This record gives sequence, structure tokens and C-alpha cells, in this order.
Amino acid sequence: MPAIKRIPQRKCVGCGISKNKSDLIRVVRSPENEISIDIKGKKSGRGAYICKDENCLKKAVKAKRFDRSLEVKISDDILELLLNQIKEIESE
Repeated sequence: MPAIKRIPQRKCVGCGISKNKSDLIRVVRSPENEISIDIKGKKSGRGAYICKDENCLKKAVKAKRFDRSLEVKISDDILELLLNQIKEIESE
């Protein structure tokens, strides 16, 4: 009998619910302290995960959870990019 492949779980910084890693968007802080959105989830650095849901993003921003998770202030430009990406996914 083949082994059951384990699906990695990550916790959303917005709602706090653990979901499959592939169902979340990763925001990463590189070793050079640059913040970017990691589509493939392979970039090196400290990551924070968010659901593909606008409400989760609003909760995370309001409570400054990205700043805490990534240990650096996240810029409005990155938040705007993230919001646009979530809206794009929701409209599909």
C-alpha cells in the first residue's frame, strides 16, 4: 500500500485558520528585508500566509499581523498588489 502524501498546512494571518499551503498566498521578506508576493512559494526568506479573501487581508492589515509575522513594516504598495491579486482570484 503506497504511503499517503501529506499536504503541508499553513495558518492564515488574517483569520487564523490552518489551510492547505496551496490555497494561500505567501508574502515573503527576503534576507535583504525586501517584501514581495511569492506566487510559487519557493523564495527564500521569512513568510506569512493569507487566504485568497479580501476580508482576511483587511483583518491582517488592521491588526498589523503582517508587520508582526515578517518582523518589518509592510508597505502600502505591497498591500495594494496583494489586494489586486486577491480580487483577480475572486473574480475567476
